[in-house]
Amino acid sequence: MRGHEPRSSSSCAACKLLKRRCTPTCIFAPYFRSSDLITFAKVHKVFGASNVSKLLGEVPEEQRQETVNSLAYEAEVRLKDPVYGCIGAIASLQKKMLELQHDLAVARTRLLAHSGVSNHVSQLDNSPELAAFLDLVPYSDLMLLDGSTSLDAYLYDLGQPPFV
Repeated sequence: MRGHEPRSSSSCAACKLLKRRCTPTCIFAPYFRSSDLITFAKVHKVFGASNVSKLLGEVPEEQRQETVNSLAYEAEVRLKDPVYGCIGAIASLQKKMLELQHDLAVARTRLLAHSGVSNHVSQLDNSPELAAFLDLVPYSDLMLLDGSTSLDAYLYDLGQPPFV
């Protein structure tokens, strides 16, 4: 694990950036090696060294590396997209996932239609063949196939939970 590697004699990235002497008890040293200067600079710019220090002090030692990884990712995304940050990245991935689920449902429906099972999704709702082919696609996504609702309307429906 990276956080438990022996320290070299050089200062950690945090102490280098903050231009201070790195002590043996430096809370940043195990997680921001001297070669991670850019990573710490991004974390420092978004969260501030004092806040990161306090946060690491409150997190159990076995979870600190994951915390630093999360902070580094969140800082990177926040600097790329200052308005939405991680939420924007998550929303984009969710939209792509729904589009792919929709494409998969359409492809499976066409496969069923060409295999002679039936050519209308509404007629297949209770068939075991449909259940076998569409076992991964939620029924709410199948509504998109018959034109009853658009993908955009489904994506931004405020009645839906935000993270499906």
